[in-house]
Amino acid sequence: MGKQPVKMRAVVYALSPFQQKIMGGLWKDLPGKISHKVSENWISATLLLAPLVGTYTYVQNFKEKEKLEHRY
Repeated sequence: MGKQPVKMRAVVYALSPFQQKIMGGLWKDLPGKISHKVSENWISATLLLAPLVGTYTYVQNFKEKEKLEHRY
């Protein structure tokens, strides 16, 4: 039994220069998506942001007191 050659067809994928709506769905209704995520996970967001904001506020207050202490 001999081998018979099989013709292969090449498939080429390309983007049309006239229709390039690749990331359109990402920006669609962005404020609604953000508010939905925040309302779903507000406890986690609070537990994440509260220590960060508290530490930043403490450091800024400490630096300001230190500057005023060395002023006179």
